[in-house]
Amino acid sequence: MSASRNSRIVALSTGLLILLATAVTLVPLLSGQDPIAIGDVLSLRLLPPFSRDHTGTFHLLGTDRFGRDLFVRMMLAGRISLAVGIVGSLFASAVGTIVGAASAWLGGVFDRVSMAICDALLALPRLVLLLVCAALWKPGLLTVMVVLVLTGWMGVARLVRAELLGIRTRPFIDAATALGASSGRVLWRHALPNAGGPAIVATTLGVGNAILLESGLSFLGLGIQPPRPSWGNMIAGGRDLIVVAPWVAVAPGLALIATVLACTLLGDAMRDRLAGETASTLRDRA
Repeated sequence: MSASRNSRIVALSTGLLILLATAVTLVPLLSGQDPIAIGDVLSLRLLPPFSRDHTGTFHLLGTDRFGRDLFVRMMLAGRISLAVGIVGSLFASAVGTIVGAASAWLGGVFDRVSMAICDALLALPRLVLLLVCAALWKPGLLTVMVVLVLTGWMGVARLVRAELLGIRTRPFIDAATALGASSGRVLWRHALPNAGGPAIVATTLGVGNAILLESGLSFLGLGIQPPRPSWGNMIAGGRDLIVVAPWVAVAPGLALIATVLACTLLGDAMRDRLAGETASTLRDRA
């Protein structure tokens, strides 16, 4: 991928995510409509997009079966989905970084045991692990966050471990050790900053994956519980209306697709840029 195209993708994806983050923050705050409360169902239910109700209130994306404004609910759901995706991915990456760094730096029994656990968890489909964990605990926001962290750290751990195994043979690590720096200081100040690139890329890619998994759990009834909105349970709530009121399920579905696509494109662009910088460094050294 050319550098100009890479930059355009980064700019477009970042702009879309910033726009979405701004909308999900401001729309529920500035709107005069309660996205959770049920009002006059008979007169407000299933209004089509770009319509006004009997009070003159404009509904950009229409209303759902309970007469609640779909756009405001979708933005509130986006706030929850983005928070779950970002926080869950960050905590999973933090756990993976700690485990991977300790495995590479300590070696021995800890390395073998931690990587054996990592390989065993990676051998199981993540969706199956999510379903099992979500079925064991009470569904809710905290459960989704904990489950995403517990099932998402393994890939980052292996990436960080592989990077550190290569970095610890570099001359600057030997130089820092010869100057009297402790093993922990060498790891924290010199090795980890040079191994952070793949972990950052994996975290960016993990945000979209976490949002998608959270929506899947909520769609199945094991994630965010109504009346608190999530893109997943909004899609589930509108699936039986797909013929008479398709906007109820299509609108949150399109928002989910756009968000996950933007996160994935941003992560891919960052990975390509990192690969290009690595190749350029190797050419300069040669």
